[in-house]
Amino acid sequence: MKKLITEKKTARLHDRKTARPYMKHKKLFENFPPVSTDEWMAKINADLRGADFREKLVWLTREGFEVMPFYREEDLKHLSHVDGLLPLMFRNGEGERNTSDSGRAAAQWLIRQDINVSDYREANLKALDVLMKGVDSLGFIISDPESVSEENISVLLDGIEPCGAEINFLPNGKAREIIAALKSIMQRKGINPSSLRGAVEADPLGLLMADGSLCIPLEDGLDYLASLTRETKALQSYRNIRIRGSCFTDSGCSTVQELAFCFSMAVEYLAQLTERGISPDDAASAMKFSFGIGTDYFMEIAKLRAARIIWDVIADSYAPADKSSFRMEIHSVTRKWNDQPEDPYINMLRTQTEAMSAIIGGTDSLTVN
Repeated sequence: MKKLITEKKTARLHDRKTARPYMKHKKLFENFPPVSTDEWMAKINADLRGADFREKLVWLTREGFEVMPFYREEDLKHLSHVDGLLPLMFRNGEGERNTSDSGRAAAQWLIRQDINVSDYREANLKALDVLMKGVDSLGFIISDPESVSEENISVLLDGIEPCGAEINFLPNGKAREIIAALKSIMQRKGINPSSLRGAVEADPLGLLMADGSLCIPLEDGLDYLASLTRETKALQSYRNIRIRGSCFTDSGCSTVQELAFCFSMAVEYLAQLTERGISPDDAASAMKFSFGIGTDYFMEIAKLRAARIIWDVIADSYAPADKSSFRMEIHSVTRKWNDQPEDPYINMLRTQTEAMSAIIGGTDSLTVN
C-alpha cells in the first residue's frame, strides 16, 4: 500500500496482457447524407397524421421555455445575444476543452468519490481501493471535526500522490487546520505546493441557507473565510470556497433558480472578501462551484454552459488583473431525492442520464450518487 497510487495505475494501464486494443478511428456518418430542415418537418408531419405539431411535440419547461423537438444550426442565426458566446461555454474560454486545472485533457472529466471519514485508516484504505478502480478525485467528509490533526491527515493521505488525484475536503469547521496540515505534509515530503489539486470546501453562506443558522455570527464566519483564503493562496491551485448549488436542486428548485441563487452567493462572497482586503482575482480563484444535476437532460446541459457565460459577465464587472483567475471550476452531483429504492434499474438509467448531461455540459468533475 506504500507504493504510489499513480505508479500502480500506470502499471495497470501498460499491462499488455489485460489491455483492450484500441479501435481505429472511423467516420461513422459518411454513409448518411445530410437531412435538411424541410425534410425533417415533412417526415414529422407525416408521422403526426394531421395532429397539431405544437400541441404534440413542443414542450413547455418549468422555467417557461418552449422546447422544440429538434434544433438546427440555423436556429441560432436570429439569436443575436449568443454571438461570440460559444467559446465561453467551454472550460478554457476559447471554444476548446483544453487542459484544465487538473492537468488532464479537458475532453475528460474527473470521477469523484466522496468518503465519510470517521476512522482515518479505514478511509485511507477505501480511498486507495477506489483510486485503483478508476476514481481520480476524492472528497473526504470529516465526521468529527475534533479529530482533525496533522497526524490523522497524514494517515488519510498515506500512499496517495497529490499530483495523481484531486483531493477535496468537506471540513466540518476545520478548514484552516486541514490547510495547515496539508502545507506541513507537503513541506516534509518535499512536494511542490502547486501540484496539490482540489479544495477545502468552506461555505458559511451555504450552511446558513441549509440550516438556518451558524454556530458563530455570520460576520465572524466571513472573517474566517477571508483568513482561510489568504492561507490557502500558498497552495496556488487549491481552492477553499464552495458555492453549493446541489442543495437548491435537492430542495426542488428549477435550473434558473439554482443559477440565480448560486451566483447571488458567489457575488456576495466577492463583495465580502474584497471588503476584507482580498483582491477579486484571489477571491474568484478560491471558488469552486457545485451543481446538482437532474433528469431534465437538455436543460441540465444548458445550465452548465450558461453558468460559464454568466460567470464571465460577472468577471468583467470586477475588471480582474488576470481574467484567468475567474476560470470557473465546476463539480457536478447527480440528484439523490429522485432515486427509487425498489427499482435499481430505473435509478441506473436516471443517474446515467444525469451524468451524461454533466459531461456534455462541460463539468470538471462528477459524483454519481
